[in-house]
Amino acid sequence: MVTAERKPSLVVIQLSGGNDAMNTVVPYTNGIYHDSRKAIHLTEEHVLDLDGTLGLNPSMGPMKSIWDTGKMAIINGIGYPKPNRSHFRSMDIWHTAESDHIADSGWLGRTIRELDPDGNNVITGINFGRGLPRALHCKGVPVASVGNLETYGLMPDIADRMTRELAVDVFARMYGPDDTRDAVLQAIGETGMGAYLGADILRAAPKAYSSTVEYEAEVPIAQSLRDISQVMLAELGTRVFYTQHAGYDTHAGELENHAKLWHELSTAVNDFLADLEEHGRGDDAVVLIFSEFGRRIRDNGSGTDHGSGGVAFVLGNSVKGGFYGEYPSLEPGEQVEGDMRFNNDFRGTYATLLDQWMGIDPHTVLDGNYEQFDMIRR
Repeated sequence: MVTAERKPSLVVIQLSGGNDAMNTVVPYTNGIYHDSRKAIHLTEEHVLDLDGTLGLNPSMGPMKSIWDTGKMAIINGIGYPKPNRSHFRSMDIWHTAESDHIADSGWLGRTIRELDPDGNNVITGINFGRGLPRALHCKGVPVASVGNLETYGLMPDIADRMTRELAVDVFARMYGPDDTRDAVLQAIGETGMGAYLGADILRAAPKAYSSTVEYEAEVPIAQSLRDISQVMLAELGTRVFYTQHAGYDTHAGELENHAKLWHELSTAVNDFLADLEEHGRGDDAVVLIFSEFGRRIRDNGSGTDHGSGGVAFVLGNSVKGGFYGEYPSLEPGEQVEGDMRFNNDFRGTYATLLDQWMGIDPHTVLDGNYEQFDMIRR
């Protein structure tokens, strides 16, 4: 578990587009699976067997090695009531942990608020990517968004020191505290100053980093996880890390595209955990991997369309590996309009991580009580 001097960190990876759960954790002995997916089924000789009936996609070798060490949880049938096949609405539900109405904040934004209620550390939460995901949004909570850690900072192309200092002075006067502004402008000012302060803090992380782990070059998810490792190892007080891996909307050419995606992600996650282990920080982080929904049971001749009943993964030294949640039945009578039926609410996984890992009362973040899994080593 986490040492007394260090606090647990949560790394969240979003698989954007709707990952095909059935071709990720494959029911390779199930006849309905093969009959429903004549164009894109994976056969017994190709999958990475897990328990004699389920196997991982053959491109997930590095993650299979984590499973073999007992440090990867597979959460089958994860979803929410009344599934929605819209990317935007379903992702909003996952981001806000609210399925009945449109919420005004994200679950991780609320988590950061609990971790740092006074906003003392502007980089308690960081998004590695463009923009600010809804999951991290919460009024009054500063969150940095980093595209590239090595170039992140205020006007990095300004080399002349005097010119840069003048620019910083102008920036500070533009975005510094000013009680005469209205609420909107004041909020923009606070966000701007938070970004400025965060940039100066984060600039030091790459300079202090050294590792024998070689992340795959030119692979965005690998570079994002390397950047996360750099910040974590710099011990800057960041507790929540977020990034995305895009391309999972596999309506066509699924076998090839899905294999490429899972090779990239599986390799990057394995490298990231190995990097932390090399630096004696393997016990300090847990990784959550999720997607907005699964895909339909029957293929469309080349890929799969939007469905439900997905799969999520939780990985790390402190994770009790194994299956959580039942694999949804593929029997026609158990299907939901051609989809796998979800059998555990994703907010139960959130509650597990908040309570058992981050040490936060889940009710304060999720505004409800959800059944937890016995997933974290205490």
